[in-house]
Amino acid sequence: MGKARPLSPHLQVYRLPLPAVMSITHRMTGVILASGTILLTAWLVALAYGPQSFAFAMMVVGHPLGQLVLFGYSAALFYHMCNGIRHLNWDRGQGLEIEQVYRSGKITIAVALILTAALWAALYSLI
Repeated sequence: MGKARPLSPHLQVYRLPLPAVMSITHRMTGVILASGTILLTAWLVALAYGPQSFAFAMMVVGHPLGQLVLFGYSAALFYHMCNGIRHLNWDRGQGLEIEQVYRSGKITIAVALILTAALWAALYSLI
């Protein structure tokens, strides 16, 4: 046998670039939003069924686990929206240089975090 050829790095060693991570996350948030819309529909159906059903739905939503699910849904919604706007700019041919792709990715993440925090701060200020 000849020389041993170098092996490619394992996935645990390889660090995905930011655009790849954001692409994977965009797909995941799409699935989360589709699943969460089913829960939103169940909440609206409970509202239509009357006060007892709606009270039960509100009890579920008011539980800390329900709040965590709602927080995750809202974070997914804002991330997916911001990243979708970023993709629309790419479709127009803007921001396709590597440094612009990374900058817009960081801005997308920051804006999604700010919008999520602002929503939840506004919601808890109403309580």
